[in-house]
Amino acid sequence: MTMSKKITDYAPANVRRRAEFLALFLSLLAIAASVGLTVTPTGAQQDTANATRNAALVAATSEVLEETSQLRQLAILRPVQSSAQSRAEIQSMIVSSMDQETTPAQLHAAEVTLKKLGLAPADFQLRPLMIRLLTEQVAGYYDPKRQQFHLADWIDIEGQKPVMAHELTHALQDQHFNLLRFEHWPKGDSDAELAAHALIEGDATLAMTMYITSNPLRALSFLKSLSGTEVATEELNKAPRAVRETLLFPYQEGLNWTHTVYQYGGWTNVSQAFTQLPQSTEQILHPEKYFVHEPPVKVSLPNLTSFFRPAVWRRLDSDVNGEWGFYLILDQFLKSSAESKRAAAGWGGDHYEVYENRRGQVVYVSVSAWDTERDAREFFDAYVARTRLRYSDAATAAVNDSWSAQTSEGNVLIRLRGKQVVAIEGLPDSRTTRAITNRILGAE
Repeated sequence: MTMSKKITDYAPANVRRRAEFLALFLSLLAIAASVGLTVTPTGAQQDTANATRNAALVAATSEVLEETSQLRQLAILRPVQSSAQSRAEIQSMIVSSMDQETTPAQLHAAEVTLKKLGLAPADFQLRPLMIRLLTEQVAGYYDPKRQQFHLADWIDIEGQKPVMAHELTHALQDQHFNLLRFEHWPKGDSDAELAAHALIEGDATLAMTMYITSNPLRALSFLKSLSGTEVATEELNKAPRAVRETLLFPYQEGLNWTHTVYQYGGWTNVSQAFTQLPQSTEQILHPEKYFVHEPPVKVSLPNLTSFFRPAVWRRLDSDVNGEWGFYLILDQFLKSSAESKRAAAGWGGDHYEVYENRRGQVVYVSVSAWDTERDAREFFDAYVARTRLRYSDAATAAVNDSWSAQTSEGNVLIRLRGKQVVAIEGLPDSRTTRAITNRILGAE
């Protein structure tokens, strides 16, 4: 399941559609901004303190924007408005944005998919988690709809100038490349959406890094700010691994990718990437595939309506896992990063659908294409190993390039044919599972 859509949309574009506003609010997840509380004055003192702080923030915004513009080599096309927001104001913004960007049906689909793949516990609820997580982590954000930068009013301005550099890089990106175009990503390819967000956040994180390292005193001030108070990470640490790592992907993997692009041609190459977007998380994880313009293979599932009659079944989701999504699915159970990465590499393309009936039964149907038959075999073997662990009490059978199991959640079938791998989990009977597999592989 693609976490971009499931996670990055709802806030997570799999909580992804899709994680669009998260890209605005999670900038501090990867850079661990400090959260320090101070004594709150009252009355006239509060008004004076607010006015002084806002004036300081406006001045700091202008100063940091100017320097960031020079470092990032993007001219300032218009001033950026800034303001300080209270914790209550930020939480209100988070809830409002989530309600505007996602529907209950989308949240339900994301939760069901995560649970079906064993990536979240049975009692997992996405919306409450994202509200708690964002409230804990957000200390500043740039809003492309209003073209404004906001900093939490409990954050020390001087120590948080690197954070401002990150967010104001987003402002410069918006002025030159229009970030709003990423807010309504076409449904059905969360993997490509996550790759685009890796460009956006990787660019801003690299610019922030350069801002810090350009002045040793600034680096010391930032480190002092981080060490002066305990960083809040309780909700982040409690989040399911797939949710947590997908939220961090645009910052961590995006920084690695952007740095590689920068090394090949400086900021000019990074800016050109906003025109020639990375098309998959595979291209982010393997920058050489971006440079040679190796596109994902477009994979589709046949019409399965005859098996999932609308009167009984409802299709919840139709999307792309991508190399990153498959890595998470595998490593949730294999718990061997090297093995899971090796098996997910060689990804060419994929597509999956998730169905649910009125009794709450859930079916996951996936077909993937791989660069070589050897890559397909490696993924097939790893997926079988993962599935054995996912349904540890299941009765299994293996025949040639097919593996099946009867589980408490329904029938499971994984089949390898050439460069393709089909996986179906959750149907109540094996005959229908085989029939769908044959339809997908064109063997009827």
